[in-house]
This record gives sequence, C-alpha cells and structure tokens, in this order.
Amino acid sequence: MAFDFGSLWSSKAPALLGLDLSSSSVKLVELSGSLEGGLKLERYAIEPLPKGAITDGNIENLEAVIDGVKRALKRSGTKVKTVALALPTAAVITKKIMLPAGLSEEVLELQVESEANQYIPFALDEVALDFSVIGPATASNEDIEVLLAASRKEKIDDRVAVAQGAGLRAVVMDIESFAARATTERVINLMPHEGEGQIIAMFSIGAYTTSIAVVLNGNAIYEREQAFGGSQLTQDISRAYGLTLEEAEAKKRMGDLPENYEQDLLQPFTDSIALEVTRALQFFFTSTPYSRVDQILLAGGCAVLPGLVDVVGSRTQAVTSVLNPFKGMETSASLRDKQIRLDAPSLLIATGLAMRRFG
Repeated sequence: MAFDFGSLWSSKAPALLGLDLSSSSVKLVELSGSLEGGLKLERYAIEPLPKGAITDGNIENLEAVIDGVKRALKRSGTKVKTVALALPTAAVITKKIMLPAGLSEEVLELQVESEANQYIPFALDEVALDFSVIGPATASNEDIEVLLAASRKEKIDDRVAVAQGAGLRAVVMDIESFAARATTERVINLMPHEGEGQIIAMFSIGAYTTSIAVVLNGNAIYEREQAFGGSQLTQDISRAYGLTLEEAEAKKRMGDLPENYEQDLLQPFTDSIALEVTRALQFFFTSTPYSRVDQILLAGGCAVLPGLVDVVGSRTQAVTSVLNPFKGMETSASLRDKQIRLDAPSLLIATGLAMRRFG
C-alpha cells in the first residue's frame, strides 16, 4: 500500500493498536475510553525478538519481526487491525522553520517542501515529508513556527511491511521520542499542579541504548541518547550461569535466578546504571543553563530492577520513581496488576502510539 507519512500528526482512527518495534522485543498496547473521560488499558503484550532481528532501528530479519508481531497479537487477544508505529528518532530529521502566517494549506505545503531542500541531505523523491504548524512565532506576529519532519521512504516501508505481514493496516507513523514524550506528559499532568515549574528527567533504559529527555512545563529542554542498556545484565547472567541469552532474559524477567545473583550481578549492575544517570545529568548541567533536576522518572525494562530506584535517588539526591504509563487508567479485569507493574515501564512508546487514537 502507499503509506501516507502525512498521518504522522493527523490520524483519528476509531480503534488503534500502539506497536513498538524495539531491538529486543515487540510491544503492543490497546487503549479505550477518552482523554476527557479517562483511559482504559484493554490489553497489551510483549514478545521477545531474536538477537539481530532489529539493529540500530533497522529491520534486518523481516520474517522474525512479523512472527513476533503475530505472537503479540495472539497473546493479547485483540481484534483490532489498525496500528500506529514509530520510526527511531535517529531515522527522522526534524527542524523548526518560520513561514509567513496566513498561507493556504496548499501554498504552505509547497513552502515546506521548498524549505526542506535546505535541511535534507537526500533527494526529495527518496524522502517522506510531513509538517505540523506549532503556532505563531514568538519573534514576529507575521510568521508561524512549523515543525518539519522527514525520513527515508525505505525506513517507513520496512515498518509498513511488518504490519502488512502480520495482517495489520498501518495508519499512523510517529517518531519514538514523540510517542514517549506524549506518555510522559500525560503522567506529569497527573502530578500536583501538573508538574508546573518542576524540571523532570526521564531515563528510558532499553536493551542497548538509554534515552534521556528533560522536561520543564511541557517543553523538552534537553534530549540525548547514550549507548548503555539492560542487555549487559542479560549477558552477565548468561556467562555466569551457562544460559543462552534467551534463557537469561526470561529468568531475569521472572526473578528465577540463584541466591548469589543479587550480590554478584544485580547490585553491581544497578550501581553502573546509577553512575550512567549521574554522568548524564552532569552533562545536562554543563551543556544547558540549568543546574538542578527536581524529579527523575525511570522507564524501560530495567526500571523495575530491585533496588534501582533507591540507588539512583541516593546517588543523584533527586526524587526518583518508576514511570508507569498506565497511571490513572482503569485496567481490564483480565489483566493481572502484578504483571502490569513489572511490564508497564517497558511500554512507554507503545502507550504513546496507542494514545494517537484520541488525537
């Protein structure tokens, strides 16, 4: 099918699955309800992918990823066939540009395409292009601020092929950092005074990379990725106990490991995460005008590691908690609360994608 990248900001599908394709797993979320009346988590699923199926955001083994999506669909029990996906942040060029106010949509599109030539290092026929009007420019009443987004068509086509192979129809193509930010903003809005005036740092610790976003009053004031993730602990477990990586990951998630695991492997690893968080914050302080962080939110599979919240809080002297994307939501009676608490921090992007159903 011809995929319209223009749906990046404009789809209002009546039913929608959020589907996050990460380097380690397929994650699926389905929500119902409304933003005004309250959201409900209907179902979700996480299915592991073989190592190398997705590398640096590139789909290297299409059949393995399709199989993972099919397993997630079956496990969740969903009947929904429309899906929102996301591109890795590094695969999308975004740029804020100024254009004259009052242009018709047709003229605006032509202006955006003309401006895009300056910022995109590829031929325009190789690129899918979209834009969103942010609002009036702060420096001039005669201009508007527009966010331009562009990605290689092949990156989009690969994800659409996964959806099609699993019997789904892709209707939204978002950006991973945008989806994660939408979820984080919703959680921040549930804080006292909607988190106003609070500098909040969100660390999403994936299998191989950690994404950092610092937010103040709804605006991202700092974003960065660094090469560090939970796969290191999985490898340590595999070596220490003679397990395959798949077995090590499963036992890590279930807590089914020998008594010496906590002291010999888990504690040194949580210490290393805390050190990485501290270093990242120091880099934030030295590269921005800000000198404090009021709260730290931890997401990703590692966020629920025993003792991690306490270690990070102690090292950074900042209030630290696990980011639960389903906070304040009703949950389906078929879902188990304990399992949701373990899985929720990994579902940041998938939840943000599922929220696209509501505009």
